[in-house]
Amino acid sequence: MTQSPENLCHALIDAAKAAGADGADAMAAEGQSISIEVREGALEHAERSEGTDLGLRVFVGKQQALVSSSDARPETLIAMAERAVAMAREAPEDPYAGLADASQLITDWDLAAFELEDTSAEPAPEALKTDAIAAEAACQAIDGISQVQSAGASYGTHAVHLAASNGFSGGYCRTSRSLSCVGIAGTGTGMERDHDGDSRTFQGDLRSAEEIGRTAGTRAVERLNARKPDTGSYPVLFDERISSSLIGHLLSAINGASIARGSSWLKDSMGEQILPSNMSVIEDPFRPRIAGSRPFDGEGLATRRRAIIEDGMLTGWTLDLASARKLGLDSSANAVRGIGSVPTPSNWNIALTPGDQSRLDLIRSMGTGLLVTSMIGSTINSNNGDYSRGASGFWVENGEIAYPVNECTIAGNLRDMLKRIIPANDARSYLSRVVPSILIEGMTLAGN
Repeated sequence: MTQSPENLCHALIDAAKAAGADGADAMAAEGQSISIEVREGALEHAERSEGTDLGLRVFVGKQQALVSSSDARPETLIAMAERAVAMAREAPEDPYAGLADASQLITDWDLAAFELEDTSAEPAPEALKTDAIAAEAACQAIDGISQVQSAGASYGTHAVHLAASNGFSGGYCRTSRSLSCVGIAGTGTGMERDHDGDSRTFQGDLRSAEEIGRTAGTRAVERLNARKPDTGSYPVLFDERISSSLIGHLLSAINGASIARGSSWLKDSMGEQILPSNMSVIEDPFRPRIAGSRPFDGEGLATRRRAIIEDGMLTGWTLDLASARKLGLDSSANAVRGIGSVPTPSNWNIALTPGDQSRLDLIRSMGTGLLVTSMIGSTINSNNGDYSRGASGFWVENGEIAYPVNECTIAGNLRDMLKRIIPANDARSYLSRVVPSILIEGMTLAGN
């Protein structure tokens, strides 16, 4: 008889204790997914997967070890525990490793309020195929599209459970439904491509296949006849599609693991101004139907809403238990745990304070500069915040889009860049990272 993820976790912990562990936590994930890809109106690829994955971390004093498996047979659980304990006894001591105290654990939560699972019927493969074909057809119908590189739809559901010998036990189920399309315009060396897609927890929230296909095709055609811009110092507008990467660099710099290692350009910046004084970065793990929402973190602590940046000032690090202990602080309940990895700090849902101008308003105000819609590669110096990325998008002259550009590099220093950001009001509220288009003046642009 198949055991539930919860029962598997408790069986692993019991086996670890029997093998000689002083403490243990276990994670079990059970899921299934189906994906469909079409080409020229016909099915090209279909895949369905189902499985259960198990992870066990054990402690022998301050020594720890982790093992994982996809085999849930009782004899395998015992072998996993014995192997993990043997490994821990050979591991070096880590003074910061260990489970949460019982007093730190969440004891009650309303899972229904998070709306993590769409309980409607799983879509049939034919329904996924129909959506993918509709997206492909809408993209191909755009004048200038030479071919549709790919169009696909997928559905997934998985249940995850976490339990530990300190008394914590909790889990939840998630569903996901996604649709995407990639269009190609032009031919030969003048070929350009772009995409659009959507991913939601609930099927009913997904944008239409026709809209996704049209957007992918329109974006690809708009990129035709791109050229390199002139080298110089210009304002750069990061489109809403990619602006969250800037906030991502900020979040990486305040990650407790980096702070504890001393390898962050913000390591000595607690309480200092990081953004303009009218802007905040809010973390909210309680937003319904959003991928980054959850009642507890990967160590059983209650998640909470907090201002990471408040009125421009840095107020706190993103911490799990280990990084918090290294820094002599309390965990911010931001531990993320993988089946085959120990807990590490990570952020949940993030929102940046929006501005009062539209994206078009910012384009008009920037005069001459670059609107960035996609980026490739990345050179970020984690110690000083120096920033350099390949970019493409559109050249703006006299406040209007003039022509598409590619093969250029934008550069600056993140500390300086973030202090002078000007946000638009066009963020998509249903994303886990709600970040609008962002204008930064005086960036270095390398082109011709």
